[in-house]
Amino acid sequence: MLNKLTKLVLGLALPIALLAGGPAAAEIREHQLKFASANNKGHPQVMGMEKFAEIVKEKSGGKIEIKLYPGGVLGGDVQTLSALQGGVVEMTVLNAGILASNVKQFGAVDLPFLFNSGEEADKVMDGPFGESLIKLLPDTGLVGLAYWELGFRNLTNNRHAVTKLDDIKGLKIRTIQSPIPIELFNSLGANAVPLPYTELYTALETGTVDGQENPAANIVNAKFYEVQKYMTVTRHQYNPQIVLISKKFWDGLNDEEKAVLQAAATEARDYQRKVSREQDAKAMAEIKGTGMQVDELSPEETQKLREAVKPMIDKFSAEIGKETVTELFQQLDAVRSN
Repeated sequence: MLNKLTKLVLGLALPIALLAGGPAAAEIREHQLKFASANNKGHPQVMGMEKFAEIVKEKSGGKIEIKLYPGGVLGGDVQTLSALQGGVVEMTVLNAGILASNVKQFGAVDLPFLFNSGEEADKVMDGPFGESLIKLLPDTGLVGLAYWELGFRNLTNNRHAVTKLDDIKGLKIRTIQSPIPIELFNSLGANAVPLPYTELYTALETGTVDGQENPAANIVNAKFYEVQKYMTVTRHQYNPQIVLISKKFWDGLNDEEKAVLQAAATEARDYQRKVSREQDAKAMAEIKGTGMQVDELSPEETQKLREAVKPMIDKFSAEIGKETVTELFQQLDAVRSN
């Protein structure tokens, strides 16, 4: 009798123990995701994507495969966002400010002369402010996983050196397809021309535009130095990037699969930011080595730029929403006072 009872207890206990102690990977199914971006291989953005794919492979036991599509091969950022909403493409990483056309509050991160350093931006975007923006995305068919970095944008052009505000007037400057950068350059006296990043090199080469504005790593990665003569270190805008996944796809995942992708995006974030900042410093030296003329704006001229864009900041703050902008500046103050 005792022997039968022992067998019964063991028979019940074994499956329970297997269920309780089995690895989470047992719950993960096979998936293949398309992860698209506008930048080319070798760019910190793409290096972050590669790290993300490695981490996902490891954490999923090889069951989740991330296929990378850099260089805008699946279309520009706006086109890719639409593909994510439709569930045609699973993932992308792009400038967070581009989402202002989907969720107006994202326009806050595009405000010029906002952050003094990448580390300052990290604390704001990884904190309650960045989280509050991510919570607004699911209603638009998107899910945000983490904030990465593009960095501080600088101005290049092919007409003349820019060392003062007046030098910007009349230049045709390509901007990203987002309202704030467009109005920012129009406020400085330039003619802003919004274009997909994938069309930018050709537009510079043919003279469709005189110049563009991007971080130093982009100028090197996309070889803009081949079609631009002058660079000005303006640091007029900092771009946090956001890693997005299609809500249609996300909703079909179980908790274990979601946890793998979320953890990988966060882990890859720290690596990507480190690489981005290292490459920014190296890229500045490389740009000077190409023969481009590199100028720094004086503090007085930088202040003139800040004054010129103040009306634009006031206008967009009202459109973005006073509550959002107030929260952003409160968190910036808190970061700076610590």
